[in-house]
Amino acid sequence: MIKLNEVWKEYTLGDGTVFTALKQINFAVKQGEMVGIIGASGSGKSTLMHIVGLLDKPSRGKVLVNDRDIAKLNDDEISKLRSEFVGFVFQQFNLIPKLSVLENIMLPTIYARKKLAYIPEKRARELIERFGLAGKEKNTPNKLSGGQQQRVAIARALMMNPQLILADEPTGNLDSKTGHEIMNLFEELNQKDGVTLVIVTHEPLVANRTHRHVHIQDGEIVKEDKTPVRKREVRVK
Repeated sequence: MIKLNEVWKEYTLGDGTVFTALKQINFAVKQGEMVGIIGASGSGKSTLMHIVGLLDKPSRGKVLVNDRDIAKLNDDEISKLRSEFVGFVFQQFNLIPKLSVLENIMLPTIYARKKLAYIPEKRARELIERFGLAGKEKNTPNKLSGGQQQRVAIARALMMNPQLILADEPTGNLDSKTGHEIMNLFEELNQKDGVTLVIVTHEPLVANRTHRHVHIQDGEIVKEDKTPVRKREVRVK
């Protein structure tokens, strides 16, 4: 699905020195996987997320999406690919304050660059029902709990039927119980719907809910672990 080969990311600072954010990264995600990227603040995991999510380009190395080398695409082609390939879920939810739940979920379809095979409002209402948000359609984000806001964000990420959901610290602003509920939802999407997920986190308990997780430190992948099935199947009642 997506593969990074010998990827480096470097930035030139104001004094002319070069800061290396990623070093020789080899990383791949297969369709149907649920993968964790774990690392402390400043480890390079956010930079890696930006490259996996096609928000940034590497300084060196290759990024392949379904065997397409993104270096051969122009900015418009990358933007179109990103809108169809990946959906984003963020720690801060990133909902539009003045829009209703329904409007926030439908937002990606407004900027769609392809003809949709479904009616956006119908799909949005189906996601609202599935994620336990029925009756909240007209509410603005400030009238929702943190867990409800994150459910809206996940529904929004699913609107364009992306091949990959990329979640950046999706439980970081939630209490422990609500965080477990959001992880249960991600597992359900992965196991029942076949949604491919990459979850960026600094929390080992979150990483342990994925199929496998890579540890990033000082811009390098230093270890990769597979998670026993019994740990992934934990549910909060």
